[in-house]
Amino acid sequence: MRHKFLTLSTLTLFLSSLSACHGILDDIYDDPSNDVTLKEGQLYVDASSWTEWYYIDLLDTNKEWVSMSIPTEELPTLKSQPSTLSPQPGIYTYWYDVFGAGLSNHEFQSFTPTAEQPEPEKWHIAVHRNNVRTNGGAAYETSYTSMSELPESSEAFADATFTPDTWNELDVWTIREQMLQGFVGNQGIRVNPVLSSWLKLEIPPVPPAFTLNNHVFIVRFDDDTYAAIQLENYQNAAGVKCCLTINYKYPY
Repeated sequence: MRHKFLTLSTLTLFLSSLSACHGILDDIYDDPSNDVTLKEGQLYVDASSWTEWYYIDLLDTNKEWVSMSIPTEELPTLKSQPSTLSPQPGIYTYWYDVFGAGLSNHEFQSFTPTAEQPEPEKWHIAVHRNNVRTNGGAAYETSYTSMSELPESSEAFADATFTPDTWNELDVWTIREQMLQGFVGNQGIRVNPVLSSWLKLEIPPVPPAFTLNNHVFIVRFDDDTYAAIQLENYQNAAGVKCCLTINYKYPY
């Protein structure tokens, strides 16, 4: 198995760019700031950590989010490899062609079984950088780009196709010690591919490019309640990426 490693000149360019730009190792160089002014129907979550999930209770957005760490300690297991039929919680290490074709070119390297992701008793959505999961929910992307454009009731979306959370072992990057060689340890966990599309990360270029999708999303939860959610901004006042200002309406 052959991988592309950095030349000295490429490594020097990459590291020097990080000192001036927010990118693949942004939280090392940035000084996070929570100086964000919120309007009614907004919440703010600093989701810039690579090692935490941040849980949001849409019925109690006045309190701080609940942060819970991604388990990384290896657990004994009878299986040395995960099953594609029954995905296991753990760290899935992949090699990514970061300095070549990009993230679409990747190869599985190893699996480390871990405990399942802890969760609080009550939550609706959870965010980790540009990843989003739901608590038994499913999401639909509307064509609206403003909360004020929404129909009066969620009944307008009764016939829409909602997408539930799906298994993912490629996108929740958490272990980065060998990132400069293209190796990243990812948490295997269910995330919502539709809701996660509100913030896309593209490599190349390096540092990565972030693209904000400002469409309003409708989330249907397993208790048949609905929420309208929109990502308004993904940076804080200091320019730190993955600090999320979220417009919401719940129940909708």
